[in-house]
Amino acid sequence: MKRLIEAGLMFGNLIHISSPALVDRYNRALEHLTGRRTALDDFHIDISGYAPEVGDELGDHMYLNQNGVNRQFILLTTQQKTAPLLNVKFSMNRSVLRHFIEENETQLFALTTRDAVAGELLNSVYALPDPQALFDIRKIRIEADTTAGTVRQAEQLGQKIDRFMGEDDAWFDDVLIADMITLAKKTGDVTRNPVRLKQMEYTQENYWTAHFGGLYVFRGMDHPAVISRTEKEDLGKLPIKYVFDFNDRNQVAKFLDYNDLVEPIVKARGVDAAAILRQKMDFIVVDVAQDRGIDLVGATRRDIRALARDHAADLPEEFHGLQSLLRWAEAEGSWPKITSDHPAYFYTLRAANHPDRDLVNMLLAELSPKDMRQLFICHKEAFYAAYQGWSPTKQGYVVDFLTREYQVDKAGTRAALFGHDAPLAEPAARDMEDMVDRVGPWGALRRGQQEPPKGPWG
Repeated sequence: MKRLIEAGLMFGNLIHISSPALVDRYNRALEHLTGRRTALDDFHIDISGYAPEVGDELGDHMYLNQNGVNRQFILLTTQQKTAPLLNVKFSMNRSVLRHFIEENETQLFALTTRDAVAGELLNSVYALPDPQALFDIRKIRIEADTTAGTVRQAEQLGQKIDRFMGEDDAWFDDVLIADMITLAKKTGDVTRNPVRLKQMEYTQENYWTAHFGGLYVFRGMDHPAVISRTEKEDLGKLPIKYVFDFNDRNQVAKFLDYNDLVEPIVKARGVDAAAILRQKMDFIVVDVAQDRGIDLVGATRRDIRALARDHAADLPEEFHGLQSLLRWAEAEGSWPKITSDHPAYFYTLRAANHPDRDLVNMLLAELSPKDMRQLFICHKEAFYAAYQGWSPTKQGYVVDFLTREYQVDKAGTRAALFGHDAPLAEPAARDMEDMVDRVGPWGALRRGQQEPPKGPWG
């Protein structure tokens, strides 16, 4: 993992904390939340305030996320909104934290100039003894305050000011006036500079969780389901009609289709489908080269193509399926019939334009694990786990590729692969959209068939 860290592909964009004042504030917040302190005077924090160095020192990398359910956080600066979230247990936590910071940025900026803000993402459960407990999680509520209780005290002061202004005899209440003066010394003038954080609550129907081997929970769908990375039988009975695992390829494909969650890459407007398919094929060749012990250091795309020719007999079905689809995209072959049983099937899809597209791309990344770029972009936890099992030669190639091809233009690469705001330009080779509309994404109707099949997924 050291190679990933040195290349900025792991623990990248963390916030460096080195000033004594910030370290002191961090310790006050850490003690406030956990009763522990750090002796370090230099470390890096993520969006939640978690520091890998502090985790090593304490021997507990879950020190801000006990039980992996209600994540605590420490904010030292609003710049944390751009940092990643490490040790992810729920896919929605980073977006919730970032939204909270952005919605309260002015107030948080003022508060963090004097103190750390500590808080917690509160679910309706405090532990997950079994998978059924996941269905008790409906909303996430954020509680936050400075370690000195500035927000709480400002609210108290505001209430006392309202009472002072509303009661006729308040001018003669010496105790009330003394309390107001004491609180104002701590909070400042809340009438001119209100210290108030928005009470925020988020409903979560669809999410991924690392618990129980990795689960995708889709409750807010016309056809809800749970998709498990591991054997579904191990989950027991769940309060949802459909439960699939990664072995249920047909059912997962139908679920994605019935809920309009995906689209074929070759049907997506404004993307270079051929280029995307070629790159996916290269990644599959790299996977084969790893198994053959071939040195990939400094390998170019020309070298990868040469490897594909030399080891054509060893290339898996994923490669041949994508190759046939590429030939069609380049007007050099007939339309291939790729059903959900085919190993290349999920490599040919991306999420459609809907609110849960990031979650769906995350699922597709796990269903097409040889596409290491999509795995890295969409599912960091799965990428890091896979990386540890790769040979040194594949690790070196992957680090070099991501540094050279992705790090230089992250936004552009993500937009090219998954975005939906590209110009509505059709490929020059042929009118792909008309072809797909006529024959369906995976094959023409049989002679005599009166209506199209339910979906393109088999």
